[in-house]
Amino acid sequence: MIPETIKNFSQQLAFDPVVENADKLFSAKSFIVAGMGGSHLAADLLKVWNPSAPITVHSNYDLPRLPAEELKQSLIIASSYSGNTEETIDAFEKARSLKLKVATISTGGKLLKLAKKYGTPFIQLPDVKIQPRSAIGFSAVAMLKLIGEEKELAKIKQLSRKIKPADAEKEGKKLAGKLRGLTPIIYSSAVNFPIAYNWKIRFNETGKIPAFCNAIPEANHNEILGFVLNKGAEIFSKRFGFIFLDDKTDNERNKLRMGILSELYEKVGLTVARVDLKGKIVWEKIFNSLILADWTSYYSAKLHGFDPEEENLVDKFKEMIKPK
Repeated sequence: MIPETIKNFSQQLAFDPVVENADKLFSAKSFIVAGMGGSHLAADLLKVWNPSAPITVHSNYDLPRLPAEELKQSLIIASSYSGNTEETIDAFEKARSLKLKVATISTGGKLLKLAKKYGTPFIQLPDVKIQPRSAIGFSAVAMLKLIGEEKELAKIKQLSRKIKPADAEKEGKKLAGKLRGLTPIIYSSAVNFPIAYNWKIRFNETGKIPAFCNAIPEANHNEILGFVLNKGAEIFSKRFGFIFLDDKTDNERNKLRMGILSELYEKVGLTVARVDLKGKIVWEKIFNSLILADWTSYYSAKLHGFDPEEENLVDKFKEMIKPK
């Protein structure tokens, strides 16, 4: 059940990942994470923790179009929670065919079988029967392990005793009520955009509603025009509700932009919510925000009469694209 998954999230941060075939783990200076859906979200968040981290996220078949020498100097991390994501398996096999260094993160499936077959390094995640987006703690810890960030792992383990997911339930339920009947649009600074994108994904997958996201300052240069209530435009604009993710460490000019934009939207009658990124360190901000997103999207589904655990459409689509 999703409520129990959210409440148990802190346990993921205590996960102690073990690298199998560690003697073959390539000590790289750059990393390419191949993953789809919830299986690449942790890699996105690593860029919030360290915007200069040499990590390329690849969500597609094959490998990114990079110079051959750059590919050779990188560790390819094939990340698939189920282990059966066809795009990720394709990236793994492409890396193998080019004799590149590869490691995997998975609970099992074909990807784990391939890693064992070829003796490549892998981390097996606990299979606790949750959705990939809900396993982001496991994935983040595993990725930090593969890229050698032991200090960050220690910080996250400390957070497993500090973060109390149940404490955010009331706020999430209230926020869901405020946004009821509206399509959410989540704004953040550019550096925090992966957090905003994670909110969007949770509204899509758990809430079962459309949702969108954008970054400040980019949105000030274009998207703002779409929500100016010119005569006759209300039919479009008032269907949206806006969440602003406020971070006290953001660039001062961007904080000013966020404040002015939220005020402009409120003045023309749009629904606006300001949500602080709470925490002393980056990882605490990240996980606290995603927990709130989980509660908000869960109660959004309940308020709209949707089943937050329904995943059949994704499974049906996968069946439809299988080779005949």
